[in-house]
Amino acid sequence: MSHTVKQIADALGLAAEGDLSLSIRAAAEPGMAGPEDLAMAMSPQYVEMLNQGEARAALLWQGAPWQDMGLEAAVFVTRPRLAMAGLSRVFDPGQGLPQGIHPAACVEPSAMIGEDVSIGPGAYVGENVRIGDRSIIGPNCVIGMHAQIGDDALIRDSVSIGARVRIGARFICQPGARIGADGFSFVTEEVSTTEAARKTMGDSGLAEGQPYVRIHSLGAVSIGDDVEIGANCTIDNGTVRDTTIGNGTKLDNQVHIGHNCKVGNHCLLCGQSGLSGSVTVGDYAVLGGQTGVADNTSVGTGSILSGATKATSNVPAGRVMMGYPAVKMELHTEIYKAQRRLPRLARQVAALQKAVFKDGDSD
Repeated sequence: MSHTVKQIADALGLAAEGDLSLSIRAAAEPGMAGPEDLAMAMSPQYVEMLNQGEARAALLWQGAPWQDMGLEAAVFVTRPRLAMAGLSRVFDPGQGLPQGIHPAACVEPSAMIGEDVSIGPGAYVGENVRIGDRSIIGPNCVIGMHAQIGDDALIRDSVSIGARVRIGARFICQPGARIGADGFSFVTEEVSTTEAARKTMGDSGLAEGQPYVRIHSLGAVSIGDDVEIGANCTIDNGTVRDTTIGNGTKLDNQVHIGHNCKVGNHCLLCGQSGLSGSVTVGDYAVLGGQTGVADNTSVGTGSILSGATKATSNVPAGRVMMGYPAVKMELHTEIYKAQRRLPRLARQVAALQKAVFKDGDSD
């Protein structure tokens, strides 16, 4: 599929100059761009690479001297990464799954399938499931009974969505995600060793080991509109109420959301971050990679937890946190600087001790 320079500029809402009728088949890095590629040279640092390729048209920064670069056309960006988002949308070829239900798929008769839906081979759609218009269910997916999926969903291969899960419109789910597993909830008949240690902040005392009794998950998972779930994410059902994820929130690969969690709107949870049970995350919060949040704590609206941060207590709104246990970023930086000075301070203390004791002996 090809697009003219004008069509690309219009789709991105950007200005363009030169021969706007040039046909473009793909986006490419500047040094590898061919005559039918649009070179992505959105800052002056890419000029030398642009000369190594054969592009006739390019995405350039505002005011770039495109004619001096030997180009025939140029599209001018104001915010490069935003332009990249639009360009990737224009040229995304999709997964190529044809419309309709594949003969190797199993769809229960009571399922309600919208218009122009694609269901791939090996997929199973359970009883009373609702799938919205133009949705794509990839190969080997499982959609549990009474689940609801909104319009324009893209659910990649080998995703499982449990019973009674509710998902809004324009949902994107990468391969291998598991939505609607039972929560990790167990209890002992008497006070357990873990409970005793947590209460005393010490050892487990005289508490004895006991077998665990399973708490079943009666809730499900509720997901808003425009949510994206990364590959191999796991989202657990709530114990009584649903685990919830708000509109526009994005989860990177291998993120874990525990039972009863409530994640707000337009949050970012980066790779391998995890929420224990009953965590609340406010709107627009960002959790860096390998971040962990302890159970029954909250992360405030607009707060940021940097990579590998471990939050063991509530995080106020708008706060930037680092470290384990999590503290303010500026405090963590001071602590880190102090730690770097510890070997030198130890040497200084040792020298002072030696001098003091030597003087004491001479008296």
